[in-house]
Amino acid sequence: MDWKTKRPDHIEDVLIRLRSGHWFGWSDTKNRVYENLIIRDPEAQSPENKAYHGIWSTEKPTQEFLESELQRMQDEFDAQDYARDRAKAYPPFADQFDQIFHEGIDAWKETIQAVKDANPKP
Repeated sequence: MDWKTKRPDHIEDVLIRLRSGHWFGWSDTKNRVYENLIIRDPEAQSPENKAYHGIWSTEKPTQEFLESELQRMQDEFDAQDYARDRAKAYPPFADQFDQIFHEGIDAWKETIQAVKDANPKP
């Protein structure tokens, strides 16, 4: 995940969403590519982990699945750009309440509508 934008950018983002726990790893942590993806043996889990997490499949997801799911997650993220831009453009709540108190609800509606018009839904 891109830590600045929070946009999914690696198959690891898909793997994290598939299951909880430490069910996968990398044979080379400095080169996290599909070829280095390893699925941890569920039999190696402690009894406590088995009880909590259950037994995981040892089947490795296909590269095609992971890449297509990553693309779907990126498309979903990108489709919400307008909402993130809108959220940044709205005045702070305290200012909105102050505007309602001093100028009335119609003035507040105009302010909010201007933000919505500047950041329309796709």
